Amino acid sequence: MKTSSGHLTYCTNIHAGKDWSTDFEQLKTHFPGIKAAISPEAPMGLGLRLSNAASIALQDGATRREFKDWLTATDAYVFTMNGFPYGDFHDTVVKAAVHSPDWTTPERKAYTLRLISILEDLLPAEQDGGISTSPLSYRHWFRDAEAKAAAVNTATLNLLEVLKTLIALYLKTGKQIHLDLEPEPDGLIESGAEYISWYEQHLLPLGIPVISSAFEISASEAEVLIKQHLCLCYDVCHFAVGYEDHGSVLRVLESKGLKVGKIQISAALKGQFLEYQSRAQVLEEFKAFDEPTYLHQVVAKNTAGSLIRYPDLDEALAKFPEQETTEWRAHFHVPISVDEIGNLQSTQADILEVLAIQQQRPFTSHLEVETYTWAVLPEGLKLPIGQSIIKEMDWVIKHAIK
Repeated sequence: MKTSSGHLTYCTNIHAGKDWSTDFEQLKTHFPGIKAAISPEAPMGLGLRLSNAASIALQDGATRREFKDWLTATDAYVFTMNGFPYGDFHDTVVKAAVHSPDWTTPERKAYTLRLISILEDLLPAEQDGGISTSPLSYRHWFRDAEAKAAAVNTATLNLLEVLKTLIALYLKTGKQIHLDLEPEPDGLIESGAEYISWYEQHLLPLGIPVISSAFEISASEAEVLIKQHLCLCYDVCHFAVGYEDHGSVLRVLESKGLKVGKIQISAALKGQFLEYQSRAQVLEEFKAFDEPTYLHQVVAKNTAGSLIRYPDLDEALAKFPEQETTEWRAHFHVPISVDEIGNLQSTQADILEVLAIQQQRPFTSHLEVETYTWAVLPEGLKLPIGQSIIKEMDWVIKHAIK
């Protein structure tokens, strides 16, 4: 739906589907009720998540036409896609496999090119589109700095092949689709600073000559086109887990001409180990979120203000006595409409801060609620899927969009 802050939607990775047939049934079951509650009189956008298998199914012309007819009939449109998870995302152990295949592989490139062809067909006229994607790879897969550097180089070259397709599309048709790289804890790119460093030290030095040669344009023109088509996916949960200063990150991006393609509106889980509160009690409440499906990286802050990183919640729980910590933040997408969770909290305040900046100085037109963990939340936080999405969207509209 179009709001004063941009196009607002939710990511359909919340729906459990392993293939296009299941995905479509989930949309037909849940979306009409959500739209009736949130945007009854105006068109409502979808943040479409397609697995690799679903992206292949939608290459079929008849299948694609059926979906387009449904979008028209339900007064819906697609403007953003989630191209991060390649395979199954529910009812299976995902963990680090969410990064596989990574950007060092031809499979990731081929999958993303299919998503581009689908979005090109679905995107409304005069509307820019975006596809969020993996932060190159998972850092713990690489044994040393040399292996990591080689992976970054290969991944960047593969991304540039996709950028050539996006730029060619734009120059031929005027239709703009941007790839939105999504930093996350333990990704090869996990922070704002790492994204900016990669962009300036790898993407532009490799990309400018490639794009300049491919399209017979100047270096400065090539740089403009790269910055127009490779953007940042600002997942608020991920940046909050790393205790990042949102205002500072966004100011630096702006000063360097680096664009944000999409805000993923999401909240992390946090807990403060306060003197008046039992540390054991806080720790026990974190244990309720230790589940086997997704990675829940933890970033702890110690008494000196330094950060300690753990690759998953179970390891942080096991090593808790090793560090005198004052706060934990965990990569667990908790409901954005909830601030207090027993003796724990969410990073809801970070969402309010980012969306306040967006109101004052707009830096994107794509807003996507991304709470995908409903099936693995502790029982007290669960609601039926349709009600859950409506509650999340309604919270954004009432509290963060003027």
